[in-house]
Amino acid sequence: MRLPWPGNSRRASRQPTSNEIYHTEITADVPVPERNESVRFFSRKVIRPGKLRRFTNRDLRESLLSCFYLGVAAMLPVSSWGPICGWASRLRRKRHFRKEFARYDAAVRAVLGDSVDTRAMFEAQLAAIHRRRLTLSAHLVAGWRWSPAIRLEGLEALQQALRNGHGAIIWCDQFTAQTIMGKRALHEAGVDTHQVSAQYHGFSPSQFGFRVINPPLIKVENRFLKSRIVFERTDAYQVTTRMQKLLKANGVVLMTNTIYAGSAFAEAAMGERGWTHLASAPANFAARAGAALFHMATIETIPFRQYRAIVRELSASPEAPVSPAKDATGKNLVVQAGFILSKRDQMLETLKLCPEQMLAWSSATRLTERPTEPAIGKEGA
Repeated sequence: MRLPWPGNSRRASRQPTSNEIYHTEITADVPVPERNESVRFFSRKVIRPGKLRRFTNRDLRESLLSCFYLGVAAMLPVSSWGPICGWASRLRRKRHFRKEFARYDAAVRAVLGDSVDTRAMFEAQLAAIHRRRLTLSAHLVAGWRWSPAIRLEGLEALQQALRNGHGAIIWCDQFTAQTIMGKRALHEAGVDTHQVSAQYHGFSPSQFGFRVINPPLIKVENRFLKSRIVFERTDAYQVTTRMQKLLKANGVVLMTNTIYAGSAFAEAAMGERGWTHLASAPANFAARAGAALFHMATIETIPFRQYRAIVRELSASPEAPVSPAKDATGKNLVVQAGFILSKRDQMLETLKLCPEQMLAWSSATRLTERPTEPAIGKEGA
């Protein structure tokens, strides 16, 4: 006789596909003649809201990992942290390869080409994800024993944009170090930032995770933020109003490149033959409010020792008119397309530096060709 297990997946209903949860449709194909390519815009509406589970098997693993890494950060020297994360990442490696590697391999090869060693890269990504968890624990208990060096590039351009008085939006990529170390880099440079964040931001999407597992991450992030703008899909108007006020006050807003929280996103070609999906909200706000738009990615150059935070200003197509025609919703899709391609270029450039630290990889095929396939990696920063 088997004992009942919390969050037993056999009792839960079948995991719905993306196509069953959302209704996704193409809203526009916007050509960018000077680049000889186009950007496809989508709208996404929830048709089957998911039910928030009280507890999942993942919550048990996350709780055990949290306790383990708190002990590591409190008692062991920094020099041992990297090897320990590598060891821990090998414990469930076979399962990860069985369930996730096939799509990861196809997506990475589509972007970086067939010569890349995706197996070694996948193993390195698993270790980087564990270093991300230990980074959180280090901020909670390591204290003065841990003082990593963080190099911030592009601060001068950001400061110049703020002198123009229209605020700035920093569009962050989902690298493993971005969640905490990216915010810390800006804070230590004296930049006050406001994070736009989904309500269930963190390691777990369950009720238990929302109350127990995620709060430490949010608490650490909030050390480096001036404020956090928490939203749900149903209150987009309030978020829009608050962001507009912040930008008018010359504030700096952080937004993460994830398409799962918003109701609109875009698709553009990526690398050799791949496709990437980008949130359209940052480009939309920049196009409508006249705020400066920046790309940001934070990478780990030496585990737990050195980090590099890269900030680069994005630009729309120089050929785009100053006041181009807008569509019925008031969104300037021509300028948005330019910003999205500029973001894509910067993301690809950074991705080539350390692809193993990227959390989210899009599908190797266009969304319309395989609409039920989710992206690889959904954790927000």
